[in-house]
Amino acid sequence: MKSADRGILSEHDLKKTSNRIVYGLMVLVILIMVYTMLYPILMMMFNGLKSNQEVNTFPPHFFPQEWHFDNLKAAMNYIDLPMYLRNTLYIFVGNMLITLVVLGMSAFSISRMNVPYRKAFYFFFLMTLFIPATSYMVPNFVNLKQLGLLNQYAAFWLPAGANTFYFLLLKNFFDGLHPEIFEAARIDGASEPRSFFSIAVPLSIPIFATLAIFIFSTAWNDWYWPSLVMHSDEKYTLATAIYKYVINVKALNANVKFAILFIVSLPPIVVFLIFQKFIMRGVALSAVKG
Repeated sequence: MKSADRGILSEHDLKKTSNRIVYGLMVLVILIMVYTMLYPILMMMFNGLKSNQEVNTFPPHFFPQEWHFDNLKAAMNYIDLPMYLRNTLYIFVGNMLITLVVLGMSAFSISRMNVPYRKAFYFFFLMTLFIPATSYMVPNFVNLKQLGLLNQYAAFWLPAGANTFYFLLLKNFFDGLHPEIFEAARIDGASEPRSFFSIAVPLSIPIFATLAIFIFSTAWNDWYWPSLVMHSDEKYTLATAIYKYVINVKALNANVKFAILFIVSLPPIVVFLIFQKFIMRGVALSAVKG
């Protein structure tokens, strides 16, 4: 029978009064954190099920006095959520493919191929992490405009191939793969691209799953960059549409606003609950080794 893993404090440690006090404080802090995280979500859900008059009453009620589930139907009919969701998924899938092919092969070449001055390239990429994102937002916009890529999904896919953080994360993971596997593949006559797609990619499913979660979160939450490069309503992402047509609209009833925001917040929560193992692993892999 396999013994249970020992935690921070054992039963013997909890017999001491000082340890019980520390343990109690830890539990209290965790409960406060859980409350602060769950309260906005629950408040948004319950406000979305109230009448508009009840939402604006003072003092407010946490639970609805009357449940209005028709608010969810009104929220779905107010804007074309499926269309904006489709646009967001287009961006996510394109960014993921670019990350796999461009950043994956670049990281693999720096990690496993005898590239001249590869250490210089590596530290150059590492140095770019210290450049604020706002400083190259305008140059990116100007470049995309000159290339005629505004109001196109390529305006998201092209910059995805220059994400330094994802590059370093992949390079860090490839460094941990056993080099004997690739040496054996070279002896058998496998080319470098075949070694990448046939060996490195299957062995790197955990890191690509982690990056998929990060890319999905970025595509889902980003509203500012899509509002700059997309100029038609049919191309807006979900976050941009929510900002333009829900948050900034004063004539919309508050209960319908909360209902829309609650519906939009559900998919990321579901993704997190399903893939939390990969998210935790991604946090551990985020430390870049020199």
